[in-house]
Amino acid sequence: MFFSKATTFGDEELVRAISASDHDNCHSENGFIDKLKANDAAAFETLVERFSGPIYAVAFRLSADREEAADLTQETFLRAFRSISGFRGDASLKTWLIRIAINQSRNRARWWRRRRRENTMSLDEPIGETGITLGDTIIGSASSPEADTLGREREAALLGALSMLKPIYREAIVLADIEGLTYAECAAALDINMGTLKSRIARAREELRSKLKDF
Repeated sequence: MFFSKATTFGDEELVRAISASDHDNCHSENGFIDKLKANDAAAFETLVERFSGPIYAVAFRLSADREEAADLTQETFLRAFRSISGFRGDASLKTWLIRIAINQSRNRARWWRRRRRENTMSLDEPIGETGITLGDTIIGSASSPEADTLGREREAALLGALSMLKPIYREAIVLADIEGLTYAECAAALDINMGTLKSRIARAREELRSKLKDF
């Protein structure tokens, strides 16, 4: 119904510029939320267009499974459609959607029972219809074929190491260190306090350093 396009979003460095225009954007955002709460189909198309890429990326990095990530993305927006009337504006729409995605992933038995895969998922798989691959979103472009190969080897190792972390640690480090959310956004998405968040991130980094020491 809604999944015709996907897009990815930018950069922590834009925060200051965005903050400067928060006042001007507030009225527009509130109007958009009102349309969502009124079950405006075009508004939901826009919501999915804006956020399906980032939500898919989070789901993939949590599950390491393309099909499951796609299912989780769809479930996230269906749940958002059903529960938008309860959106209070305590967090941004993106943070709210990420919280839904995390809750959906926790509720899926397959996410807890999936077998450890022998083969790493392809980093050349496009995300949605953007043409951007998972490898592009994380490791960026390489300066040479050798650097590209090394970067992809490191990324494969990272995905494997992430899959071995306990879910609570994987969620925290994916949001903070890979997706680039602020600590406040991470805490809101995970519904935990700042101290717990920092503890989980520190633990996750420590475990990843140990698992990736050869890289």
